[in-house]
Amino acid sequence: MIAIVDLGIGNLANVRKALGGVITGDPYEIEKAEKLVLPGVGNFGAVMERLEPLKGVILDAINDGKPFLGICLGLQLLFEGSEESEGKGLGVLRGEVVRFQGVRTPHIGWNQLWKRKDCPLFEGIKDGAYFYFVHSYYAVPEEDIVAGVTDYESKGTRIVFTSAVCRENLYAVQFHPEKSGKNGLTVMRNFRRL
Repeated sequence: MIAIVDLGIGNLANVRKALGGVITGDPYEIEKAEKLVLPGVGNFGAVMERLEPLKGVILDAINDGKPFLGICLGLQLLFEGSEESEGKGLGVLRGEVVRFQGVRTPHIGWNQLWKRKDCPLFEGIKDGAYFYFVHSYYAVPEEDIVAGVTDYESKGTRIVFTSAVCRENLYAVQFHPEKSGKNGLTVMRNFRRL
């Protein structure tokens, strides 16, 4: 069973439609799940606050080696902190989340993913495939976990940012696979197969 962590925000129905699984905020259901998905939209600090009662069970699942997928803010929350707000993230990954500078925000719409290392999520996905993004912040990892990057050009400035990370049982993407058509469904199917 795949548990989709319900923080009362975001389009969870589309994630479930693409992935199957159960939308839940129940720590017991999350604990007994075989896989975990943390989708997220909104403010880093506010969402971390809502996540606090489930933090222990989520960290246990990750440490126990259960496949984990973070989506959008769900990727950012894996890091130590964010410029968006005070407070700590889950701290599973070393690094910080920073705001785009010198470009139009939010970065919204279709953009390409350029693979940086092998990751089971991207099996059957071509290098340079398009995915759907909506975000104003991005993660800057301090370890070798970057599975994909995206370049965003606006107002004469170009920023190459981390759009996917992959480490052991931990997978996270800055884009929204549930809104990314065929490529997104392939990513979800690959996660379901893990």
